[in-house]
Amino acid sequence: MSTALIIFAKAPVAGQVKTRMIPALGAEGSAHLAQQLLLHAVQQAAQVPWNALELCVSPDGTHPAFAVAQKLTQDLTQTPTVPKVPCHLTLSVQGDGDLGQRMHRALVRGLSQHAAVLLMGTDAPGLNAVVLQQAAQCLQTHDAVFVPAHDGGYALVGLRQPVPELFEGMVWSTASVMADTRIRAHQAGVRWFELAPIYDMDEPTDLHHLPPDWPSRSDLLKAISNP
Repeated sequence: MSTALIIFAKAPVAGQVKTRMIPALGAEGSAHLAQQLLLHAVQQAAQVPWNALELCVSPDGTHPAFAVAQKLTQDLTQTPTVPKVPCHLTLSVQGDGDLGQRMHRALVRGLSQHAAVLLMGTDAPGLNAVVLQQAAQCLQTHDAVFVPAHDGGYALVGLRQPVPELFEGMVWSTASVMADTRIRAHQAGVRWFELAPIYDMDEPTDLHHLPPDWPSRSDLLKAISNP
């Protein structure tokens, strides 16, 4: 089954990403963390043989920060430290609208070309290659798949057909997103599967849940212990 993965991310520009981390890490440190998370997401995605792999970023192509995303995409496909991407990594923009509108639009675009599409964020380092492969396999037998987050949201959604009800009018960035999504999926007649919940890196205290082998884990934990 032709399957695509879309990685949703913000361009890692100081002062514009990981803003809730700034009190502990500073603007530059927070941007560096965002870039590390994005690199990790691409590294893990590159280990799975997708039919298409897309990095979908905000802001749009007219914003100066978009140049950062363009350069980063080039680096991700050309730098020896990044595993060879098994298919071309394309760069796209999220466009206007709230998070739900942007996610739905990206999924519809992907589903116009592939039988299944997964969309992941970059805030959850627990989304490793094994989890991504498991999520793709779930779509062999289910209409949708989710990887819930411990904060009440979700870090990944996968679909075999558009389900606008999952995204329209949703109140995002709250502890009820996944619970509301379950209700909506049930009402829409969607057969879905949930993998084990993982942690998002949103607040300084979340850094305690970074994987033990995370390159700068000890430095980050020192930073939040000594603000």
